[in-house]
Amino acid sequence: MDVRQAEELVYTASTQIPTLKKQIEQQENYISILLGQNPGPIDRGQKLVDQHLLPTIPAGLPSELIERRPDIRQAEEQLIAANARIGIAKAAYFPSISLTSSAGYQSSALTGLFSGPAGLWNTGASAAQPIFEGGRIRSNVHLTESQQRQTLLVYRQTTQNAFREVSESLIAYRRSREAREEQQLLTAAAQDASRLSHVRYEAGATAYLEVLTNETNYYNAELNLSQARYNEVLALVQIYNALGSL
Repeated sequence: MDVRQAEELVYTASTQIPTLKKQIEQQENYISILLGQNPGPIDRGQKLVDQHLLPTIPAGLPSELIERRPDIRQAEEQLIAANARIGIAKAAYFPSISLTSSAGYQSSALTGLFSGPAGLWNTGASAAQPIFEGGRIRSNVHLTESQQRQTLLVYRQTTQNAFREVSESLIAYRRSREAREEQQLLTAAAQDASRLSHVRYEAGATAYLEVLTNETNYYNAELNLSQARYNEVLALVQIYNALGSL
């Protein structure tokens, strides 16, 4: 019975291996495609559990790093374009005429610009500016100004969202690191409990059920530790992503 119970514990773990290998191979194919290569295995370094500790996030990171984010750059360029459109719309108020005649003197268009009861500036004659039709210029200016205010709001929201993502990623990294450290302690305790249960069983002080229980606890603790390490690494990557470094 002890042998069969031990086999059950081993097979419970081994049945998960094919599924994990399938996921690994599928992920490697996906990475290969992203790299512009044919589907295939990816060269790997150390195992996750053998890798060195992650670098510490330095203190005093300047907020200017966030300006590298593509979404902020896009919103900034859209705001610049909107401001430029305001200038173009307002420039339509400025008459487009010839200042001098062929002889180099004052042109008739310039002479008549302010002459007469109202002048060409106000009458909207074609010699001054063809676009002077009713309130069209004024409407265009109002429209471009409204578009600029909308673009400015989008820029502010994009910036606020960027700072929020950076804050959340820093919090996630800190908490995931704390969780990994606690899980390491739990795994070490489970490992020692498993060792002690084997000693007790071999000495005839306990039944094999205690060994199975502690082996199961140690196995689950190792799985949780791997997940905790993964969460910590992922949180670090998300910090780089939030800062626009990827």
